[in-house]
Amino acid sequence: MDYLLHNISVNLKRIRKSKKMSLDVVSEQTGVSKSMLAQIERGEANPTIGILGKIASGLRIEFHTLLESPPMDSCLVSIKELVPTKEVVGKYKVWTCFPYEDNRTVEIYRIDIEPGGEYVSGSHGEHTREYIAVSKGMLTVVIDDEETQITEDDVFRFESDRVHKYENCTEFPVSFLTFFVDYG
Repeated sequence: MDYLLHNISVNLKRIRKSKKMSLDVVSEQTGVSKSMLAQIERGEANPTIGILGKIASGLRIEFHTLLESPPMDSCLVSIKELVPTKEVVGKYKVWTCFPYEDNRTVEIYRIDIEPGGEYVSGSHGEHTREYIAVSKGMLTVVIDDEETQITEDDVFRFESDRVHKYENCTEFPVSFLTFFVDYG
């Protein structure tokens, strides 16, 4: 399940329960079937914008309330359950673990690169710092023609206001987490 479907699922259930409404009542108020509402709450449906509009209108909430990150004290993200945000078969996969959210300044991705593969990343803008922690293998980061090798025992930081490249120059897959911090 991607993070937007997760947000919709959690928010719909939270809002419905906070209003002490059953699925039957929400169905009556929104014109969306009870079975569709239950599937959305379980994260099994990919609702259209029209369906989300009916839900927002029927619950008398702002549309964006369904999409925003739900309030929570903790959150476990399982890469196995996420759909890659970007993927080039045989080269790399990128998963968005925690996107930038309102009032937050950190974004976290998991990236896997196959042997011989590379991923070129554009600038992330001024006042953005990137941190990389390798969980498996060895990663080469190229910034302005300068190469830095990062292993499982290393953590690397750099200003990500310019184009940079992640390379796997080894014969084994590499996996790493990259954290973007906006300090501007």
